[in-house]
Amino acid sequence: MAKMLKNQLFSIVSVTLNYAVGLQKTGHSLRIQSFQDFEWIVVDGGSADGTRDYLAHTKANWTSQPDSGIYDAMNKGLKRASGDYIIFLNAGDLLASANTLARLETFIRAEKAPPDFIYGDSLESGAYKPARSHEQIRLGMFTHHQSMVYRRLSLHGAAYDTRYKIAADYDFTARALRLADACVHFPFAVCIFESGGVSQQSAARGRGEQFLIRSRLKISNMLENVSIYLLQAASWTARRLLPGFYWRVKSSGNRRRGFARI
Repeated sequence: MAKMLKNQLFSIVSVTLNYAVGLQKTGHSLRIQSFQDFEWIVVDGGSADGTRDYLAHTKANWTSQPDSGIYDAMNKGLKRASGDYIIFLNAGDLLASANTLARLETFIRAEKAPPDFIYGDSLESGAYKPARSHEQIRLGMFTHHQSMVYRRLSLHGAAYDTRYKIAADYDFTARALRLADACVHFPFAVCIFESGGVSQQSAARGRGEQFLIRSRLKISNMLENVSIYLLQAASWTARRLLPGFYWRVKSSGNRRRGFARI
C-alpha cells in the first residue's frame, strides 16, 4: 500500500508582476522561518525583470504567465494550494518575525478543534496595528489581508470575485467568515505590510466597491452603509493630512499591551 502523504500545514501564496526586489524580500522572510512545514506558491503575471530567474533558484511552486489582474492571480494560487491553511503574502510583504509560523502552529495545535479562520495584528509604517474584531466586518477589513489565515477546507471552493478590482479581498473575507464555524484572533503581528499598493493608490474606488459588497451581501442597511462610507473617507483623509494623529489612534492597542507583539 502506498504511503499517504501528509499535507503541509501552510500554503503561502504570493502574486507578483515585475517586482523581483520585493519578491526576494518576501522569499527571505519565508526562508528564515524557524517552522518550515509550508509550501510557497508564487503566481507571476509574466514578469520581465528577472523574477523568473530568481524563482528558478528557489523551492517555490511557481508559474509565470499573463493573468487578468491580482485577484485572478490569487485565484490561481488558491487552486494550487494544498496546505491546511492559506496565507496570502504578496511580493514585498513579510512575515512579522522569524517565529511567526511557529507561533501560529503552536496556536492552532492548542485549539480544541482546528480554527476555520485566524486573524492577527499587523505592522505597518513602523507602527503596530491591532486588529479589530472580525464581527466588525461591516466597517471594512478588520486587519490586513496578509494577516488573515484561512483553513482551506472551510472555504468550500470559494474564490475571489474578479469583478472587484480593489476590494475583492473584502468580499472574499466576508464570505469566508460566513462559511467559518470557528474564528479566532491570534494576539501577535502576522505580517509587515508594505504600504503604497493598489488598495492605497485607489482608495476611493476601494471604498465604492466595499459599499457595493456590503449592499450585495446584506452586511448593513442603506443608512449604515452610507455612514460607513463617509467614516472611511474621513479616516483616509486623516491618514493623509494628519499621519501622526492617525497612527497614534491606530496603534493605541499596542499601548494597552505595553509592547509590540511580533
